[in-house]
Amino acid sequence: MVKLRHAVIAGFVVLAGLLAVYYLLPSEEKKVRKRFDLLAQYVSKEPGEDLFSMANRVKNIGSLFSDPSEFKVEGDPFYSFSGTYSRDEVSAYALRGRSYFSKLSLKFHDLKIEFPERDTASVSFTARLTGKSTGGEAVDEPREMRSVLKKTEKNWLFSGFEVVEVLKK
Repeated sequence: MVKLRHAVIAGFVVLAGLLAVYYLLPSEEKKVRKRFDLLAQYVSKEPGEDLFSMANRVKNIGSLFSDPSEFKVEGDPFYSFSGTYSRDEVSAYALRGRSYFSKLSLKFHDLKIEFPERDTASVSFTARLTGKSTGGEAVDEPREMRSVLKKTEKNWLFSGFEVVEVLKK
């Protein structure tokens, strides 16, 4: 009877340990999703954002990118942004882009995450940028995109973004 009790208690301890590991240690896919959540959070802007918050968000945006990062955003002359950029350049472009808006929100939908190599994640998704320009114009821009993230040490960093052309006129 005592041995059965010890066996049941040991079974519960092992089960609790397995559940704790499963829930407390996120999978690589969850870590990649978290990077997208952070990027959306840092890009977003509310009316009346103070200077310190803006500077902190822009600095944090740069910290999510590898050095260098490659961008391929083509097709529209106003939004063309292609080339290889350092973290500082990414932060500078983010600062400039955010300055055109009084309110800004970035959301990522339908993330399809694949791991073609051990420390590389390829993600296809829909990005939706909404907000209001400083001139009062409403903005709602959905884009199909692809991104590559590389794992360096323990963090996943964005190493590239590309707009995927879905329909062509």
